Amino acid sequence: MSAKHVEGVEPAGGDGQRPVAHTHFVIVTGLSGAGKSQAAKCLEDLGYFCVDNLPPSLIPKFAELCSNSRNLRKVALVLDIRGEEIFGDDLAEQLRSLDRERIAHRVIFLDAADDVLVRRFSETRRKHPLAGRGGAKGARLVDSIVAEREELKSIRDTADVIIDTSKLTLSALKEKLGHAVAGDQQVESMTASVVAFGFKFGIPLDADMVFDVRFLPNPNYVDELQPLTGSHPSVAAFLENSEEVQSFKSELFRFVDYLVPRFVREGKAHLTIGIGCTGGRHRSVYFANELAAHLRAARIEAFVEYRDVQR
Repeated sequence: MSAKHVEGVEPAGGDGQRPVAHTHFVIVTGLSGAGKSQAAKCLEDLGYFCVDNLPPSLIPKFAELCSNSRNLRKVALVLDIRGEEIFGDDLAEQLRSLDRERIAHRVIFLDAADDVLVRRFSETRRKHPLAGRGGAKGARLVDSIVAEREELKSIRDTADVIIDTSKLTLSALKEKLGHAVAGDQQVESMTASVVAFGFKFGIPLDADMVFDVRFLPNPNYVDELQPLTGSHPSVAAFLENSEEVQSFKSELFRFVDYLVPRFVREGKAHLTIGIGCTGGRHRSVYFANELAAHLRAARIEAFVEYRDVQR
């Protein structure tokens, strides 16, 4: 299988780069209540063979067996926190072992806002895995969530893809996972999600970088443009008529072009770029569309999410 080429990006094979394998090996982990069970169902629908809670010490051997198998084309490990003996440094070390053994893989971390996690546990009346253990102070649910977030910080920081499930429907989660694993056949290539959002609804938790476009002319104050979105030609024409918009777009493209090869060189497989305006309907949507088109022109598989356009 041939790898996608990104201008200015050297092919994988050097130090720190993961090799191409005929098996798509994905590791899904994250906070309790963030949707790992639902993610497993989504990945099964996408054709993945899913294994739940394999002990970390067995991960390298299991990955090796999968990579040598001609029958297992898509494999996903879904790992939950069941105690410090399962996660922490042990899992981090096993993931480093995969890199040392040059076993191609992708780590997807599921995250969600604390208040969303509290609500989900309250609705299901499930007990948090860290409840009453030494890693969590006291008996409050929020303390367990904070303790787990701290314990998984090193895993989150090194994940290839972070997905914020706070506001995702099941179908949206499946779509996000599809984007996240889209580059598995060419693991040295970059895929990108560009998220248009409104700052008044909060910054996406899974954004690798965020750009603020609130300083640009606002179509929301033009009566005939207010009900439209940034995808409408009239809104695009209004924005493109501004010299400031054109100048910022040029600088944005130049900055992203500078960053992407360096992210790829460091082994980053998927990049989530947030572009925010006040409400997430006009300026952010326009720039998300423009940036995604620019990335696709550079042979980077890019997806657009309009998080707040219906609010």
